[in-house]
Order: sequence, then structure tokens, then C-alpha cells
Amino acid sequence: MSSIIQEAKFTCALGSQQTVLGIQGAVPVIHAGPGCSQRQFTYLANGSGYQGEGYAGGGQIACTNSSQTEVVFGGEKKLSTLLDSAFKVMKADLYVVLAGCTAGIVGDDVKQVAYDHSTKDHPVVGVDTSGFRGNNYKGHNIVIEGIIDQLLEEAEPNVRKGLVNVFSVVPNQNPYWRGDLEEIKRILEGIGLEVNILFGYDSAGVKEWYDIPNAELNIVLSPWVGLGAAKLCERRFGTPYLHYPVLPVGLKDTSAFLREVARTLSLEEKKVEEYIQREEKRYKKYFVSLGDVFTDFAAYLPYDLYVIDDSAYGLGVARFCARELGMIPQAFFDIDNPPQSALDTINASLKEIDETWEGKVIAEPDNAIIRDVIKQRIDIRQTKSLIIGSSWDKQLAADTDNILVFHSAPITDAVVLNKTYVGYNGGLTLIQDIYTGVFNKRPVSNLTHGETKRERITYKAATGGNCN
Repeated sequence: MSSIIQEAKFTCALGSQQTVLGIQGAVPVIHAGPGCSQRQFTYLANGSGYQGEGYAGGGQIACTNSSQTEVVFGGEKKLSTLLDSAFKVMKADLYVVLAGCTAGIVGDDVKQVAYDHSTKDHPVVGVDTSGFRGNNYKGHNIVIEGIIDQLLEEAEPNVRKGLVNVFSVVPNQNPYWRGDLEEIKRILEGIGLEVNILFGYDSAGVKEWYDIPNAELNIVLSPWVGLGAAKLCERRFGTPYLHYPVLPVGLKDTSAFLREVARTLSLEEKKVEEYIQREEKRYKKYFVSLGDVFTDFAAYLPYDLYVIDDSAYGLGVARFCARELGMIPQAFFDIDNPPQSALDTINASLKEIDETWEGKVIAEPDNAIIRDVIKQRIDIRQTKSLIIGSSWDKQLAADTDNILVFHSAPITDAVVLNKTYVGYNGGLTLIQDIYTGVFNKRPVSNLTHGETKRERITYKAATGGNCN
């Protein structure tokens, strides 16, 4: 029997309108009922660090606002009229029609309507992203595969050595997607590659999508999202792909990722290693400077680790915190409703670095359930903990007197621009945010180990806090 999910950290498949908006020069056209598109935007843009409408987003998105008339008689005619109007009002390199639940139930053929309206000046793609088809992770897959299938229908590959396409994070669903993609592109260019990053401000937009067939390799940085697109490219254009399921965070995984890419493409080992060594040397200098923090504030530092995140980002962060910061894994709650194959990949990847992850990966989309489980475990263990979560987990962190790092949507207590937790730079940023959390909770004396019992009692009486 199905049940209600409280505080789900994803939306329905129609949320992939934000995937379209993540492509520079692409415009979504929604064929759905009133309010559907706006709710997606409110959660995935405002609720992901207030990222703004951008061009053609938010209240500017064209929508048929399907009503009873379209339910009874069909809405293809209304969609056709809307597309003609959108061509006049919204300048774009690509228009993507997304069907909502109403269109999906009635059976409107948005792909055919898109095909009938598509021209050289106004290329149009149509996809069925009805909410009942799944969440917006699945909607993202539907959109990127639909664009490749329809926009590149007649494309012939002209392979360019050193060119790679990257299929990775989901725009807006990952609040840090813009900064993450910039870092991924930076490190891949660092080892000598040309990169179609496909989304974000550092992308050439729709032009890169036309260039997809010419890549020497497709890189999938996720346990399952984007894998279907890579397999489609292999069938259509003969492009091999590298499935690297860990979104690399920090020194060890980032270096391992770059070496794997280099081996796959037979890059010159000396140049690749020179770049990696430069990045690692810089990273280690910053890391070593934390020595005083680890020594002086050891009693306040978190040791237990709880991760509430999707399979791609959560996996990378969980590995980083356990492997590089020495935290003790307690639970990884995977919230994106992944297929079983992805869960198997996650378990294997975590056990590879630490056997104590055994049995601690839990697929659970209900954040209310997650919160209750974590609180119960913290109450039993009575240890300092780090919670990787969202704004919905603030009260949990406050009630248990522990550190929270915003990492997944929704984030309504911070503004997110180009911040990243991926790669070498992202690992350093995450370290900063984790240990700054020690001081954000409450004042911490520079004489932590020299505090007298009287001082501790006085502090507790004044603040009502826990002095442990």
C-alpha cells in the first residue's frame, strides 16, 4: 500500500523544467495545468538557495494552463498556439515542450506537436514528463535523452580527440550545480581535455548539445542519473562512456577520478601527474593548517557522520568525510528513490573504503522518518555528530546540539551562487563549513581544555546549553 511522503526532497518529473533552464539558450514550454510549473520553480529555484528565475524561468515560463476543455477535447491545438506565441516572445536556440499530468492522462502527443513546429530557426523537442512517471531525477533523464534523440536525430559523428561530454548533477535539485560543474570542467581541462559540460554558466549552451556526437568519450559522474543518455549515445553515435559513480569530493577521490579518465583516454601520464601533484600540493598546504583546530578544539569536533542526500552527491561526501576526515559512518539516507542497481553500487563504493558502512545505506525519501531515526541514534550514542542535510534538518541539529551542513534541497537559509563541494576546491570548502559549524553553534573558549568546572556550570546556567 502506498503512503504519504513527508518532506520529500525532490519534486515530480515536471521539475525537469529546471533541467531545460540549466541549458544556456534553451526555453521550456509547459503543457500542464495551472500552478504546476510555478510550484516546481518555487521548490527547485527559491528552495535551492534562491537562485532566481534567469532567462525564461519562473513566472516567465510559457504554459498552456490546461483546463476542463483540454481534458475533454485534448490540448494539442492549444499547445500548438502557445508554441507559435512563444517563438514571437521568447528568443531561444532550443524550445523543449514538457507534458504534465493532464496531458499525460489525456494522451496528448507532445513529441508530434514539437516535431510539427520544429524548424532550423526554431528547433523544438517534446517529452512526456507527467508527474506520475517519477520524480525529477527521472524527469531529468527523460529530458536529456529526449534532446539527444530528437535534436540530434540526423547528426553524424565527427570525433574530435580529447573532447568529452559530462553527464552529472541535476540543475537546481543539486543546489550547488553551477559551482560543481565549473569545478568538474576546471579539473578535466587541467589534464588537457576539451569539455562539453552541457549545463550552467561555463557552458556554451545548446551549441554544446549539437557537439555531443563528436566526443571521444562520455563521462557519467553519478550512480544512475545520466547513464541512460550515455548508453543512448553509444548506440546512436558509437561513443564509449566511462561510468564513474562517485561525484569526487576532496583530494583522494578527485585524483583517482582524473587518473581513471586519463587511463581510459590514454592521456600522457606525465602531464596528468604534474597537474594532479600541483593540485594535491596546494590542497595539502591548506589541510595541514587545520592542525591547531584539531588540537585545540578536539572536544567539540564531530566524529559520527549522518548523510541525508541523493545517491550522487551523498556518496561523494560520505566517502570524503570517512576517508579524509576520519569520521565514523552511522547512516547514509539516500533520498532520490534510486533503482536497486544504484543502491548496490553505492554499497560497494562505500564498503571499498570502510567496511563499517555495511548495512548503513538506507533508501528513504521521507525526511520526517529520517529525522526520527537520526535523533534516536544520537540519543543512544551521545557523541558529537555531523549531519549533512538541508534546511529541514535545522531543528534536528539544534535539538541534538550538533553540526549541520546544508548540502541538499531545500536550502532556504542561505543564498547559493557559485559555491561547490566537488573536486579539490569543493573538499576545502566542505572542511571550512564543517569546522566553522563548531563555532556557529555557540561561543567556544580558546582555552577549551583549561576551562574550570565552575566556568562550565556558569556557561550552562547563562545559556541553557549543553556544556558537554
